[in-house]
Amino acid sequence: MRTLNRVELIGNLAADPDMRETLTGKKVANFAIATNRGWKSPQGSEKHATDYHRVVAWNKLGEICGEHLKKGSSVLVDGALRNRSYETKEGDKRYVTEIQANNINILTWKKTKNGQPEADMKPIVNEEEIDDD
Repeated sequence: MRTLNRVELIGNLAADPDMRETLTGKKVANFAIATNRGWKSPQGSEKHATDYHRVVAWNKLGEICGEHLKKGSSVLVDGALRNRSYETKEGDKRYVTEIQANNINILTWKKTKNGQPEADMKPIVNEEEIDDD
C-alpha cells in the first residue's frame, strides 16, 4: 500500500522568520503560521480558535523566506510532517512536530514606494525550481 505525508496550509506568519545557519553552512528558516477555525456550539453561539504550526524551510527556500516574509504575511505552505526529538540542557527529552516546507506561495508581497509588488519576485517558490549555483 502506498502512503502519503503531505500538508497544505494557508495562514499568516505569527512572527518574523528565525534565520540560522547550521555548522555545515546550510541556511534554515523557522517560523510559525497561524490558521483560524470556527464552529457553532451546541447552544448556537459562534466559537473561534487559532492553531499555530511550526514550519522549517531549508537552503535557498529558507533564504527566500527570511528575505521576503515578515510577521502577518499570508502564505500557502506545501510540505510534509516531520517528527523529531531533542534533549534539553537539563536532560529532559522534548518532541517536536513541524512542517518541512517543499513549496511556499507568498500571498502577501512587500510593496515598493509606488504601491506595486517588487518586480523581481516570483509568486511561487518551489524548492525543486531553485538553482543553488
